[in-house]
This record gives sequence, C-alpha cells and structure tokens, in this order.
Amino acid sequence: MSDKSEVTSDNSLVVGVDIGGTKIAAGLVDSSGRIVFQTRTPMIANDGAEGGLSAVKSAIESLLNGQGNGARGQSSIGGIGICSPGPLDPKTGVVINPPNLPCWRNFPLAAEISQIYRMPVSVDNDANAAGLAEVLWGAGRGYHNVFYATIGTGIGTAILFDGAIYHGRTGAAAEGGHMSIDYRGPVCGCGKPGCIEALASGPAIARRAREKLKGSRSSVMRDLASGNVELVSSEIVGRAYEEGDAVAAEVLLETVELLKFWLGNVVDLLEPDIMIIGGGVASMLLPFFQEIRDGLPSCCINQRCSEIPLVPARYGADSGIAGGAALCWQVAKAESVNHPSLP
Repeated sequence: MSDKSEVTSDNSLVVGVDIGGTKIAAGLVDSSGRIVFQTRTPMIANDGAEGGLSAVKSAIESLLNGQGNGARGQSSIGGIGICSPGPLDPKTGVVINPPNLPCWRNFPLAAEISQIYRMPVSVDNDANAAGLAEVLWGAGRGYHNVFYATIGTGIGTAILFDGAIYHGRTGAAAEGGHMSIDYRGPVCGCGKPGCIEALASGPAIARRAREKLKGSRSSVMRDLASGNVELVSSEIVGRAYEEGDAVAAEVLLETVELLKFWLGNVVDLLEPDIMIIGGGVASMLLPFFQEIRDGLPSCCINQRCSEIPLVPARYGADSGIAGGAALCWQVAKAESVNHPSLP
C-alpha cells in the first residue's frame, strides 16, 4: 500500500523495516541505498495483533528519536517501507497469515503504520523488496529483466521486469523456492515434494551432511559440532569446506547440481538479463558460481544461457532494510514520472 510519496529531495531519508519471526531490523536509508543508521529490536510474534504492531512501532521510534536523529541531521523522513513475511497483499498492505507471525491474520499493517506516522507506507515480502533494492542500487542496476533469489533458511525469489516487481494476479507470484525439481523428493514445508527449498536451503544442506556422517566417515564437521552430528548446521558445512573437508565438499557439490537444474528451469521460463543470488547460503556457495553458470547448458534448452551473468547480491544481512527502503524510493520515482512538476 502506498500513499502519494513525499520522497522528492536529495536530502530525504526513508525508513526500511525488516520484520522477522524473532527480531525487527530497521534503518534510515538515503536515495543512493546507503544505510546511514540502523537498529534491531525484538519482534513480539505471539502476543496478538497489537503486540506485533507495538514491536514495529518500537523499532521505528528508535530511528526517529534518540541516536537516529544524529544520523538524520537536517534530512526529512519521506516514507516507510516494510518487509514482512508472507503471504501478504502488496497492493493493500494487508498481512494475511504468515506462519512465523501468528499475531497477524488479515492485518492491515500498511494502513495502521500510515495512520500513526502520517506518511507513505509500502509493504511487500522480503525477497521482492530485496530484489528491488538490487535493481535500484546493487548488482541488478542497469538491467531490464532480473531474477533474484535469496538462499538461507528458506529460498525466496523475486522477478523484476523493467525495474518493477512482478506480483502476478493476486500478489502471490514469484514463489520460486517452491518450484519442484523432483516429484519424489523430500516434502517441503509448503506440502509439495521436491521443492528446491527442501533440497538446497540451509537446513537441507545440513540434513544431507548429517546423513553422510551417520556412518564412520571422518570429517572436520564432527569436530566443529563437538562430536554431536545432530548439531551440524549449514554454517558448519561451510567452515569445514574452507578447511578442505571432503565430506563438506561433497555436500556442497550436490547442492550445486540441484541449483543448476533449478536455475536452468528459470532460464527456460524467463531468460532474465541477470540472475542475482543473495542470502547466507549464497555466500558459502560463491566459489561455485562459475561452475553453476558453466553447467547451465546441460540443464536447459537455451544454448545462450551462459551469457546470463550469475552474480552475488550487494546487500547481505541488511537486504531487508535496503529492500524496505527501495519500496519507498520506487514509489517516489513513479511519482516524479507521473508528476514532473514535483521537485
């Protein structure tokens, strides 16, 4: 949901808010995508709608008051952009029923925040917003058609055509993490078998590593997990790989194969100008990016697929803050086009 934007001057800042199941990250962001000040506060996800709203207000207030004022200087605050877990309706700013936020069911988040602060408010899911931030300020700048994916605890994706998020008919488009590549594969949290999220996300990588260690295979991962195989995480897999561990390398190479087929499907469906990968697991897989790109011709029918850049995202842990801000600046850009007389 967006009101008429007030983000019109070079010295304006916007508030970017990233809502998670346990924390809220918020920051002041300028028109170049620079986060000039940020803070983190707890998210109250099990205390009813008002409790969740109060947590968001607390995060925003910590920016608009106190230390945030020093970072803000003489700049004005032109809007608030919020990344919230979905499902949600980006047109109305209503959060529908996110599993990680039981406090909100059909909650008009954008309208509530706009009423409190009397400024434009935009709401979208984290992957869409982070993809938009990459298009405005990051690795996707200058490209028309962009595919963005964030690989971490889950896999979220965004599709952007000519700088605009593709939402589909109801706002539910671009759930690329739930594209199945194996109908006999493990059941995903969404209920479908073989989703790429169930195969290549952080928890999936950790699960495969633990399965390989149930025998007597020697691995640095055992030591990093203090001998308890059940404590092996994707982060431990990454650290073990950096130390030359053969089992960790095997796990990551299997992940690379899965991602090749998934991205091959993406290329055949969209043929984007660029593919951008972010998230914690993506940084661990960065040494394999070229291998993924080189393997695409065997995983899709588009024989010019190797011409499509596969690059890491600019924004890492701050992608939600930048994404929220990008939602505001996109509205401002649209307003300046539709109303050229605005300063």
